[in-house]
Amino acid sequence: MRERGMTRRRVLGIGGALGLMAATGLSTAAALARRPSITGAELRSAVPLPPPFQVPLPIPSVLKPVSTTGGADRYEITQREASAEILPGVKTPLWTYEGAFPGPTIESRRGRPVTVTHRNELPVPTVVHLHGGRTPAASDGYPTDLVLPEGRHDATTHTAHGMHGMHDPRAVVTKLTRDYSFPLDQRPTLLWYHDHRMDFTAPAIWRGLAGMHIVRDDAEDALGLPAGPRELPLMIADRAFAADGALVYPALDPTLRVRPGVREPYLAGVLGDVILVNGAPWPVHEVDAARYRLRILNASNARHYELEAITDDGRRLDLVQIGADQGLLATPVTRRSLPIAPAERYDVVVDFSGVPVGSLVRLVNQLGSGRARDVMAFRVARKATDDSRVPSTLSTDLPAWRRSDAVRVRDFAFRAGQMHGGHGWLIGGLPFDPARSDVTARLDDVEVWRVVADVHHPVHLHLVGFRVLSRGGRPPLPHDAGLKDTVSLRPGESVEIITRFDGYRGRYLFHCHNAEHEDMGMMANLEII
Repeated sequence: MRERGMTRRRVLGIGGALGLMAATGLSTAAALARRPSITGAELRSAVPLPPPFQVPLPIPSVLKPVSTTGGADRYEITQREASAEILPGVKTPLWTYEGAFPGPTIESRRGRPVTVTHRNELPVPTVVHLHGGRTPAASDGYPTDLVLPEGRHDATTHTAHGMHGMHDPRAVVTKLTRDYSFPLDQRPTLLWYHDHRMDFTAPAIWRGLAGMHIVRDDAEDALGLPAGPRELPLMIADRAFAADGALVYPALDPTLRVRPGVREPYLAGVLGDVILVNGAPWPVHEVDAARYRLRILNASNARHYELEAITDDGRRLDLVQIGADQGLLATPVTRRSLPIAPAERYDVVVDFSGVPVGSLVRLVNQLGSGRARDVMAFRVARKATDDSRVPSTLSTDLPAWRRSDAVRVRDFAFRAGQMHGGHGWLIGGLPFDPARSDVTARLDDVEVWRVVADVHHPVHLHLVGFRVLSRGGRPPLPHDAGLKDTVSLRPGESVEIITRFDGYRGRYLFHCHNAEHEDMGMMANLEII
């Protein structure tokens, strides 16, 4: 990681330098020029799998607040073990929020604070991160800020000191419960909450610790977009199943208490052979012949998707993108395919009015093969009236940061490397250390970050959203539009982003959201002063 002051010459030379950086800085990237569609290895299920498009799409329940007094909403969530029938006729043990996978959805209003009290009844410590939230550092879910389960109050036995004994003197450890406070003074969008415990984020999410959180406001409500039953939150995740129905994961320590990491073949990422949407395998959903708003989240550990909506006669329906990670675009963008990396969210409208009643529209992954190519399906059940619309102007509040606003430029290389004598994933040649300060930025400073990758790396910044300025010195791709908090880099690719570090002071993170990569060192500290 390198830091520079911003000069006019520097500003004008950024784009070309990115291409040079990618060409000269990554010897491994040359061998990856074909840009393979996956990074990771796929687990195979040992239980018979159901045919696609037979299981109805579940819609996660909306959590009710326990209190709405004092201008704020208060929720309670218990993290506990449960079992669910994910595959028909088979019970699968899970770690859950409120006994369900996905966990219950929280719906909130822009600027209305929310406090969520999490109670840990699992056999391991936990941490909760609201991904995409503009959150004070104390509630952001730093990986060592553990909530210890009852009867297990010795943090040192649960990796509060981190991988290979690293100590974090700033860790805030609580017993049994913790209040997470979210001001939610941010653009309306789809966020998601998930476990973020140091060294064990990947297997915890895999076992079920993930849920959605939707922020709304009056301006978005007034646009006339599809709403009610025609607004569908879709959490896409891949998993694999053992013969007894349990989830398979190649952890070195199946108890997820002491030894982090995965077996050798899966060091680059864990992929499953079953595609789940809202916790159901290859589900089907009955729709009217009308417009639908699909709020899509890729909650997979490592799998990338390139989604297309294909009719029975082979036509590709338009995917009208209206939003990205951090809310609405300025104007809609019509496209036929939608690439989505782990942790990215996209908001699209699909119009089923031209599809014959009784026919099927399949949502497929063009990067998948075999059973992993299918995602879910929509069965057009009936004709219906539709008073929804997609206006030509969606929002007017996107930040307009300019290169000349930036006070510095930073370079980051996301690459594989050696860590403590074994394989690791490094940022700037260093594995994560909670006690080390990696980047210090001043509150309200604008910065340009240039990031280069050896393999697929979805790079996520906590606290702030950003705009993508370029890829490899060229203009951004269509799916880079809007305000984002996660950007997908392909093998050998470089990107340039711009952001303003506003909101709150404190210690935050940036990291790869391939969950296996972040567990094996690919995180860094961001201190805002």
